[in-house]
Amino acid sequence: MPQSFWESEAVDEAQPEQTAQPAQQPEEARPAQEPAAEPGNLALSVDDFAALEERVLRTVNLVKRERLARAAAEEHAAQAEAQLREQTPLAERLQKEVNVLRAERDQVRQRVERLLAQLDALEL
Repeated sequence: MPQSFWESEAVDEAQPEQTAQPAQQPEEARPAQEPAAEPGNLALSVDDFAALEERVLRTVNLVKRERLARAAAEEHAAQAEAQLREQTPLAERLQKEVNVLRAERDQVRQRVERLLAQLDALEL
């Protein structure tokens, strides 16, 4: 089964280079012991490694949740844009209708004002 990029990188980092060292014993023949702290090596205790592993797992889960949230937000935005495209012609039509009604109202107001002016002229 092929390894992912991160798994293969972790395996590469975990395995020290064997070209600079003399022949080593096979792993099962070596005694189980803590790795020696050499200037170029990073020695981690089991607890430190477990804590690091837990932090990595939490980070991976956080990234997964954020990706899901982003996908949901993008879907919501796409739906809103589609709804906006549907509603724009209706809004434009209604705006034109409002403008026509305002113009009619102004005409009616002017006619009523003329009639009132004529009535005022009759009462003199």
